[in-house]
Amino acid sequence: MLVFSDGAFARHLVPEGHPERPERMAAVARGLAGLELETRPAPLASEAELLRCHPADYVARVKAAVPATGLRAIDGDTWLSPGSWEAGLRAVGGACAAVDAVLGGEARAAFVAARPPGHHAEAAVAMGFCLFGTVAIAARRALDHHRLTRVAVLDFDVHHGNGTQDLLWDEARVRFVSSQQMPLFPGTGYADERGAHRQITNLPLNPGSDGRAMWAAWAPELERLRAWKPELILLSAGFDAHIDDPLGGLGWTTADFARLTRAIADLAAGCGAGVVSCLEGGYDPGALEDTVRAHVSELSRTPR
Repeated sequence: MLVFSDGAFARHLVPEGHPERPERMAAVARGLAGLELETRPAPLASEAELLRCHPADYVARVKAAVPATGLRAIDGDTWLSPGSWEAGLRAVGGACAAVDAVLGGEARAAFVAARPPGHHAEAAVAMGFCLFGTVAIAARRALDHHRLTRVAVLDFDVHHGNGTQDLLWDEARVRFVSSQQMPLFPGTGYADERGAHRQITNLPLNPGSDGRAMWAAWAPELERLRAWKPELILLSAGFDAHIDDPLGGLGWTTADFARLTRAIADLAAGCGAGVVSCLEGGYDPGALEDTVRAHVSELSRTPR
């Protein structure tokens, strides 16, 4: 199994006490330690790659807002530092390189250990710690560069992937399935948000619900996807639904993440599809370490 990462991700700086902090990368590294993985550097995405989902004026605004020194706020949650532009490009570049590698037959699964996350970034709005729609851009690359016709994007972060939904709202070749605690930031993700082609499925979960509720929501959706036979599965792998996470209120355990990942890997194997997983949330260091290890361990068993 492949892992894409880079030291640039620790150079995207945020204010002291911010939950989406560089130390998350150290927790992820501890989780991956000792696993049988091939690690590759996440390359820089071209600005043209960003234009698969974002308008040129938005890309230019983000680039111009990056400070030469210090920190600059986009909003109360989302910050820029001198290293943020490179980190954002490498997050997208890592996801696209992972898609290329998996579709090129180099591996059946890949994990992109990157920050900042991406699933809250809308077409022209950075928010929720996110600058660019990493997974949505990777989906567009699979569709338009590799000519796929059926790509599944699955998001199990505790927060709804409003950005992914926005960027893929009118994309009939993608099925987007997202579970999220509701109510919770960003306030989207209701079951009646279905997309222009009814290709979006939202699975709102009640605060305090546990792995049983998770499985009851996800199991039938995975069976529907099995019948659809995706050619590639992309994951927005947020680990903040963990019971110990400070930003969420769900009761998932590490074993619950492992069970869901195992089911996704089984789905992929049954369809002959590869899997590319991209890190999103997860803000308790110990829980992030444990869940990343369980998640990647299960993905690494995806048959070639």
